[in-house]
Amino acid sequence: MTVSTPKFETAAGHLVPHVPFAFAQDSVGSTLSSLPGNRFDSIEAIYIVDRQGHLCGLVRLRDLLTLPRELKLSEVMVTQPPAVYPDEDREQVAGLAIQNGLTDVPVVDRQGCLIGVVPARAMLAILRQEHIEDIHRLAGIQHDDAQARHTLDASPTRRAKDRLPWLLVGLLGSILATFVVSRFEQVLTEQVFVSFFVPGIVYLADAIGTQTEAIVVRGLSFNQNGLRNLLSGELWTGLLIGLVLGAIGFPVVLVAFGSIQLAIAVALTIVTAGAIAASIGLLFPWLLYRAGKDPAFGSGPVATIIQDVLSLVIYFTIVQWLVV
Repeated sequence: MTVSTPKFETAAGHLVPHVPFAFAQDSVGSTLSSLPGNRFDSIEAIYIVDRQGHLCGLVRLRDLLTLPRELKLSEVMVTQPPAVYPDEDREQVAGLAIQNGLTDVPVVDRQGCLIGVVPARAMLAILRQEHIEDIHRLAGIQHDDAQARHTLDASPTRRAKDRLPWLLVGLLGSILATFVVSRFEQVLTEQVFVSFFVPGIVYLADAIGTQTEAIVVRGLSFNQNGLRNLLSGELWTGLLIGLVLGAIGFPVVLVAFGSIQLAIAVALTIVTAGAIAASIGLLFPWLLYRAGKDPAFGSGPVATIIQDVLSLVIYFTIVQWLVV
């Protein structure tokens, strides 16, 4: 069974059909003279087509107004302009506009014939709606895109249904984290002050990972670098952040508890957990992006669970090695 994408999620749901067009052999002067008296949905550019309606190029109106009137459009047009099909995902349309510095994005059929453009005002609406959806997904709120814009108007039952799936995953993760802590019962019994730092370490790992997720979720759509470069960059970023936070935390723990071993354990955990959390915050969205899914679904509760559990394992392992 094939699931079709809702029309409002595609270029077809945002295109406007009435745009100015001309032929390559037309002059700048005749093209400008043909504009008055017409009502267009968008007039950011003049689209150059052949006699069959195939898109051949475009000339921005602001450029057209400054050109000598005797020039032919074929001499000044931008050839092979970026274009999308009607069923192109709206997020990809916005990404194409950003990458190419476009205000309007031409929409063509499978034969390459111009059928309209996605205008600038629609682009703003698309970017706003995608931003709202990403916030929902980062928070682990599930719903289809048609309902996203009506989330606050939904009934309590519907809201709970949207939010519960990932929270149930989070509950399982909490049970796993509790199991991890129980494996280090002897450490906690002998050195109870070790437990004082668990909330802070878990929080810092979550915060670093969440920052990475928030940046990566949308950036992946527009980034052309491979996984190795992205992962390397986030790994070093997480290490740098961890080094700074660890350097701040080390003297505080040393002065407060008088144990250099404990101070080293806390600092090492922050450094290591920071690097791992940043890497996870990148890896999950990247894997989903490569699978053709929205990378925002890789963020939120699942990544948080992994970061929490790994942070606990790292911390107690280092404590067991250095302190106990």
